Amino acid sequence: MQGTIELRRRPRLCMGAAIAGKKEGEGPLGQAYDRIIEDDLFGEESWEKAECRFFYTAADTCIRKAGLTNQQVDVMLGGDLLNQITSASMAARELKIPFLGLYGACSTMAESLCIGAMLVDAGHVRTALCAASSHFCSAERQYRFPLEYGNQRTPTAQWTVTGSGASLLSCDEHIPAIAHCTHVTIGRVTDLGVADANNMGAAMAPAAADTLVRHFVDTGRSPADYDLIVTGDLGRVGHDILMELMQERGMPLIFERYMDCGLQVFSPEQDVHAGGSGCGCSAIVLNSHILARLRAGEARRVLFMATGALMSTTTSQQGETIPGIAHAIVLEGDAACSGT
Repeated sequence: MQGTIELRRRPRLCMGAAIAGKKEGEGPLGQAYDRIIEDDLFGEESWEKAECRFFYTAADTCIRKAGLTNQQVDVMLGGDLLNQITSASMAARELKIPFLGLYGACSTMAESLCIGAMLVDAGHVRTALCAASSHFCSAERQYRFPLEYGNQRTPTAQWTVTGSGASLLSCDEHIPAIAHCTHVTIGRVTDLGVADANNMGAAMAPAAADTLVRHFVDTGRSPADYDLIVTGDLGRVGHDILMELMQERGMPLIFERYMDCGLQVFSPEQDVHAGGSGCGCSAIVLNSHILARLRAGEARRVLFMATGALMSTTTSQQGETIPGIAHAIVLEGDAACSGT
């Protein structure tokens, strides 16, 4: 085995919540989100405080939708893109739930689900809340340029999603399940020498290919065994590179069954160049559109894999290349769980 773990107790994914910003709400999935926030400041004094409120609102909404209280959640796992994951940490301060802060860049939603599912599967906790957030304005301030600067964006650049998503995992059979978590594949840091911070899709695609290949080898499965394979935010550039890499490895993805969240959040008319990105990108798509498809039986077995570019402003300024990582988790409906 190369990083794949079978979850024998099949932890239940019981609920999801997605809180999206105004631009995201105007995209193709706008009707699927639990709430659309028209004000990017969310009534706060700064973008960073607004992102904290996005995270808090997603977590709180998910808990309430499941009919639980904060005291009934054993642990919360999550993170964001900001230094010291301040959005997640400060939201946890208000939620008062035992907290494991995670940083996996844009892979954080999948990372939190992988760890949360393993904790539930091992019997260490009964209920785990997994969440991630990002905010266009706070990310631009930290990683790129102040909004007032009005810099030009390259064609390969992506648009950081303003939003947050949360998923509730549990072993409690009294809480209805949308899906079951059956396998996780932990990512390896992969770096093929891409140094352009405006082309993160190219930097992350090799990590996605590495995780997919290991997952298929470990499980004895192929892309045809999944109704849907979902990547987090490779965008147009990374999407196409991943298709090529998997073709070269003899495990070609089925185009109709492969979806990148970064290509789903916004429409072409919204001019976000290569697509959406950020921790919130995969988080809001998973906890709205994908869970809805699982609930409706439109997809019975989904491989959800979020990718992250493990860079910082310091390493970029020093000319370092961009390491990528991708974590994957398999979500199966009841019908799929009873089969192979």
